[in-house]
Amino acid sequence: MRRAGPSEEAGSPQEEEIRRQAAGPDGRRVSDDAPVTAGEADFLFSGLATAAGLLLAVSGGPDSLALLYLAARWRAEGLARGEQRPPLAVAVVDHRLRPEAAGEARMVMARARAVGAPGEILIWEGDKPVSGVQEAARTARYALLLAEARRRGASHVLTAHHADDLAETVLMRLCAGSGVAGLAGIAPLAQREGLWLARPLLSLPKSRLVAVCAAAGWDWAVDPGNRDPRKGRGRLRRLAGELAALGLSRERLLRLAARAARADAALEHMVDRALADAGALGSAGGFSVDMRRLGEQPAEIAVRGLGRLMSGARGAGDAPLRLERLERATERLVAAAGAGRPETLTLGGLALRLDRHGVCRGAAEPPRKQRAGA
Repeated sequence: MRRAGPSEEAGSPQEEEIRRQAAGPDGRRVSDDAPVTAGEADFLFSGLATAAGLLLAVSGGPDSLALLYLAARWRAEGLARGEQRPPLAVAVVDHRLRPEAAGEARMVMARARAVGAPGEILIWEGDKPVSGVQEAARTARYALLLAEARRRGASHVLTAHHADDLAETVLMRLCAGSGVAGLAGIAPLAQREGLWLARPLLSLPKSRLVAVCAAAGWDWAVDPGNRDPRKGRGRLRRLAGELAALGLSRERLLRLAARAARADAALEHMVDRALADAGALGSAGGFSVDMRRLGEQPAEIAVRGLGRLMSGARGAGDAPLRLERLERATERLVAAAGAGRPETLTLGGLALRLDRHGVCRGAAEPPRKQRAGA
């Protein structure tokens, strides 16, 4: 007989703590339409109290405006109690893709002034690509935000990603056939170019952030592109009701993300040990690793190990490696190392050279020679 395990309906510890703090005396579950309370905000931002400084990325939508309101209230109330709180600043990025964006940026600056936070409008200058504009805009946005954080001496960039964003990300990656790491979704805290990206609102549904703005009397901007049916997220949002009826509800997708994140952490621990056993050496310029030893590990560990070394050797702004290509490259190198034959291939801007002893060295791919007469 199968023994009963942990409840399939249990939420994450963070979700349960948030509900406990916001529940009334009768312990009722927090409504998805209730504004975020001061007690909840204290919990959500508690890990940031000793940060050197916080830069809030605010677009003018209800999610990021709620982040601004909650963070400013948390800071003001904490300082009033004599508690430590970091400096707080606001940045809004105008991608120059919509005529309304300039007015929305000015509105954000007015909100920032209202809560006593300094702010800056960051402009994505230059020509815009004909295709892949959203991906390019995202890359430019984070580059501008990180540069502004450094200018201000902030240690953390905060974004307003919430539970609905996390569920949508998991669903999109599920559709794309992502691995365990991809299904873990959006990390609540991640390092990027020496700074921290923090997403303190990941446990909250969007409806509660809208309620924060409504309770504060703050109007917000609406980006029509968020529901554009020509885009992946727009199509999924239109199908959300049907998918939930089939079992792909937000709660179940969040549960999948939490379990994938737990499995991902365990696998990464195994990768640490596997790379140490394989004598791996890596830097920003290149790496070396014994592929014979790495190939003795389960395939997933070998793929992750090679991927980690390659990511460390590539530029911080390079696009992520395609999992399918990384899998094929790992398979080729492991097979060649086992057979004792040299192998050379390129992937992600790196040249990978395997010698007959099974040692693989990766370095930046040399520039290709111009064709004669070019």
